[in-house]
Amino acid sequence: MSSPTPRNAPSATPLNRRSLLRLGLGAGLGLAAAPLLAACGDGGTTAKAEAKSAALLPKTTPRNIGLTPDLPGTADGIPNGYFTYPAKPARSVKGAPLKGAGTVRATLQTYAPPPPARDKNAAWKAIEERLGGQVDITIVPADDYPTKFSTMVAGDNVADIFMYPESGGADNKAAFLAATCADLTPYLAGTKVNDYPNLAAITEPAWQGGIFGGKLYGVPISRTGSGGAGFYRHDLFAQAGVTSLDDIADLPAFVELCKELTRPKEDQYAISAGVTNLLAMSAGAPYSWRLDKASGKFTLDLETEEYRSAVETARELYEAGCYYPGSLAMSGAQKEKYTGFFKNGKAAYVYDGMPGYLAPSTGYRAAMAAVDAKFDPRPMTPIGSSAVAWPDNVALSYVFVKKADGKRVKQLLGLADFAAAPFGSEEYTLINFGVEGTDFTRDAKGNPVLTEQGALDVSVPWKFLASAVPAVFDAASEDGVRYVHEAYTKLVPKLIPNDHAAYSSPTWDSKSAGSLFTLKSDGLKDIISGRKPMSAYDDLVKDYLAQGGEQARTEFQDALQQGKGAAK
Repeated sequence: MSSPTPRNAPSATPLNRRSLLRLGLGAGLGLAAAPLLAACGDGGTTAKAEAKSAALLPKTTPRNIGLTPDLPGTADGIPNGYFTYPAKPARSVKGAPLKGAGTVRATLQTYAPPPPARDKNAAWKAIEERLGGQVDITIVPADDYPTKFSTMVAGDNVADIFMYPESGGADNKAAFLAATCADLTPYLAGTKVNDYPNLAAITEPAWQGGIFGGKLYGVPISRTGSGGAGFYRHDLFAQAGVTSLDDIADLPAFVELCKELTRPKEDQYAISAGVTNLLAMSAGAPYSWRLDKASGKFTLDLETEEYRSAVETARELYEAGCYYPGSLAMSGAQKEKYTGFFKNGKAAYVYDGMPGYLAPSTGYRAAMAAVDAKFDPRPMTPIGSSAVAWPDNVALSYVFVKKADGKRVKQLLGLADFAAAPFGSEEYTLINFGVEGTDFTRDAKGNPVLTEQGALDVSVPWKFLASAVPAVFDAASEDGVRYVHEAYTKLVPKLIPNDHAAYSSPTWDSKSAGSLFTLKSDGLKDIISGRKPMSAYDDLVKDYLAQGGEQARTEFQDALQQGKGAAK
């Protein structure tokens, strides 16, 4: 068995580095996500700008195992909400997917402390019994995962199935995938995915991110589309006269509210770390790129007046002293610290992803109730009549399968299908709650409650082998479920299209999460904090375009035109 990496992981809040990268600037604009070494050199497959063929996408078939939600979702993306857990979970996977597969090696990241090894982990053993095979998992703390991945690739030692890093990655991703990973198109495209019913429930937009070089390689760790807009202290807002987010008419009103919430003598500030993404969505800024369909031109978010105005507002808030001291400069590795300011009552707003809200014991709802029962954290939504929601949480990341014969590829996809089991199923229960009686008991409502041992056993990150859109559930807080569902009810109708998702740009694939991200985050940090004047914004835009943004734009536009030509 490959033992878990013996290091302490960061906070167990489900979003860490990804919440900073995917959502843009959540960690005080301080996260640098450098690209990893090119896995295959420059030879092999040459990445090309191209439209992603819809024929490669698996056909989505919603999964229904007979549960009736307390708060129904919608076909356009609002998730189902549940107040209670089924008494008798149903199986969603037939047979034993890994029977005859021998030992499977997996490499996954975690946000939790290392779990007990297999021989001391009832949940792990029960899952393997259901799978019919042994899964040796190398478990790596999220902040160390890019480095681990780089080492794994450089040593030509990738696991049979592995999670791709949330930040960074291979310089030539298409070449790496073509040389190392199985083409999943023959197994999953169109209705072929029906052999894996849980994977078939993953939405088409999530699958788009797994296409490279005209082939489907990646299995999504799917999410709800929007990562939300952070969290706020409803009790503090109410004290300032804001009992509903609808009371905040526009960004100037939000600025005034933040000033009122900032009370340095009480060690209380409006904002911990970043607020730029909330401001940008409230201003109506695009998500990375905006496509003008009439002209076929892509416009970078930094080039828009909406994004610039958001940065100006963030700078105004900083000048007014609304940020918790030092938090703007904090990096993703310091997430536990800057979210801790909010959790411990020192800030009225923090930017983080929605999955962190209802996480057992470590999520905002549970952790803050333990600090002070009067604390009332709730999901934030963008402000004002121009507000949009970004499609920044379609997938946490992607899982890839090492090249192998067809039989083994199918077995590994069966493992991913098991991991993607729907809420309330037998497989979902084993992954999230473990073995009843050992890892969890039932409360008066019949909801599972983790035992001390269970909290450790279920920290094995099986859910990072694949996931369909998660349901909203919290055994400890019916109100929390309502608040999340209400937030999505507001967010989903405001979702704007991800205009570049259907097109491949080799430059964007290799630089957007690395050098361009660092350039943007560092530059905005300097401007918002006042180290540089607002006039430096124009220089930042020019540098960003010169160092890859303009080339990415050209590639997206070329891919768009190729797609139009193919459609004729």
